[in-house]
Amino acid sequence: MHVILVEDDVVLADGLVRVLGGHGMKVELLQNGSEADAVLQRPGQVDVLVLDIGLPGLDGFEVVRRLRARGSQLPVLLLTARDAVEDRVRGLELGADDYLVKPFATPELVARVRALARRHAPKPSVLQMGALVLDLGAKRARVRDNVIDLSVREWAVLEYLLQHSSRVVSKQQIIDAILPWGEDVTPNAVEVYVSRIRQKTLDAGISIRTIRGFGYMLEPVNG
Repeated sequence: MHVILVEDDVVLADGLVRVLGGHGMKVELLQNGSEADAVLQRPGQVDVLVLDIGLPGLDGFEVVRRLRARGSQLPVLLLTARDAVEDRVRGLELGADDYLVKPFATPELVARVRALARRHAPKPSVLQMGALVLDLGAKRARVRDNVIDLSVREWAVLEYLLQHSSRVVSKQQIIDAILPWGEDVTPNAVEVYVSRIRQKTLDAGISIRTIRGFGYMLEPVNG
């Protein structure tokens, strides 16, 4: 993940570079708004912009305004010592995606950067394994040329398993992913959905393995 960090406080910037770098991120440090505005106009892949508001040269608000005026959808996390509601509202209205008020806990910064990167990552339009194809736009599942009839929750479970294929996922992870609003679904219900999916995908060249005590793993069937 490529992160541009714009922060003029040398001590804070050094600490944030080490923290983000320690979580596998490539961090490019800039220390004033004018430099940031210039760098953000060059070609290249950037995943998240972490931007202090109180910068020399152009302030963070102006950097965001210019970025959005150019049509960029780059995720922006504002860092600010200003806790006034109007400042937070101004940043969000100019096009920032999130903000953190100083001082903040570095684990929260890491979590917010990762969340922004996930939220803005390109989403595949099709998920496929073996002969199974999920068309996410049309909400249609096929095994070869045969359409599979899936309920809404069966679809959600199968989509989640495909997105995490070849990894073990717990029943609780499945529940949290497919029912983010806390609807009442039990682990036993997940077992039922998985059983139905297995029956409907017998000829798909896939296997949903039960990993006792851990959960499920979706993987292709070799041969």
